[in-house]
Amino acid sequence: MAPKDLVQVDMTSKDYMELEEKYGAHNYHPLPVVLARGEGVYLWDVEGKRYYDFLSAYSAVNQGHCHPKIIEALTSQAQTLTLTSRAFFNNCLGEYEKYVTEFFGYDKVLPMNSGAEADETALKLCRRWAYEKKGIKDNQAKIIVCEGNFHGRTITIISMSTDPDSYKGFGPYTPGFIKIPYNDLNALKNALEDPDVAGFLVEPIQGEAGVFVPDEGYLSGAYRLCKEKNVLFIADEVQTGIARTGRLLACDYESVRPDILILGKALSGGTMPISAVLADDEVMLTIKPGEHGSTFGGNPLASKVAIASLKVVKDENLASRAFELGEVFRDELRKINSDMIELVRGKGLLNAMIIRPMNGKEAWDVCLKMRDNGLLAKPTHQHIIRFAPPLVMTKDQVMEAVDIIRSSIEEISRL
Repeated sequence: MAPKDLVQVDMTSKDYMELEEKYGAHNYHPLPVVLARGEGVYLWDVEGKRYYDFLSAYSAVNQGHCHPKIIEALTSQAQTLTLTSRAFFNNCLGEYEKYVTEFFGYDKVLPMNSGAEADETALKLCRRWAYEKKGIKDNQAKIIVCEGNFHGRTITIISMSTDPDSYKGFGPYTPGFIKIPYNDLNALKNALEDPDVAGFLVEPIQGEAGVFVPDEGYLSGAYRLCKEKNVLFIADEVQTGIARTGRLLACDYESVRPDILILGKALSGGTMPISAVLADDEVMLTIKPGEHGSTFGGNPLASKVAIASLKVVKDENLASRAFELGEVFRDELRKINSDMIELVRGKGLLNAMIIRPMNGKEAWDVCLKMRDNGLLAKPTHQHIIRFAPPLVMTKDQVMEAVDIIRSSIEEISRL
């Protein structure tokens, strides 16, 4: 039995928020709502109020909250074997490795946990390939990245960030990165003239930057330029992958097959941290035993959950659903007549609304009003609201959600 002082009775949202404020690090600024349950496209707070989830845990819950097939895989394996570490073989990892590599069409997978870990893995693979295969001198390899990127928050990853909130006050920074404007093929072409460039790391759509969708032809053009210079094209599809944008991968829109593919988030359907890096043998086998790994990466529980999560994406045609509903969602948002809406953009069910401040009210205020009206979303960069609901949503639910967004903006505009 828990000690008496740890038993919480009749706690309110305010109580839970105060607990986090007192005992937790202040590294987030959450929307003031305390969630206690989720199912499909809905979330409920501790008082029992229901909301549409239009963030999906930053696209980790593409399959919807607590999808029964994913939960079944999770609970079944959790009662059998959860972790062995990679010191031993287990009877689940090989099955998962075969499934995920065939699913995405690569020779090998390196399983990790978080998206940031997967990005770090890709950077190490790229550098090792540069020295062993391309012939770049030791410690000279460079990787091109884009301004406005978000790949995680490790020291190395923030070293390639251009967002002061991410990197300020955390130096010294990791060298070896060339930063160029996003969606600029000429800038990429010029940067590729450096013979020590080993890779180009890019988000097919910049999510954290505000769902910045590049021009058509950017990805395929970048891939072509990389191939001309024997440089690896590395796609961070942690947020854009696994059906979110209306294709299995956002790169599929331009028939680009990355040399290194980075996945995470929805690989677990939101149940636990699971990420993966996929590549062919020429790249993946440059790393030998003892040179990279993770205690939890590729654990039996994660292996079974990831297979179930990907099967849901395939069996329920979530990519095509995201494409069709995304078209409807953007069309309906663009019909909202408000001076507060500057622009609507996105692909599939990864969308953003650019908010023009009015009467002292900004994107945060719109999100608070939407919360009051039963829909949860979060601003990014103060003036952009990202909308990314679970892909299991129906058209009727999309229309109801649009009504909430419309009425919320109208209410804010009248204040």
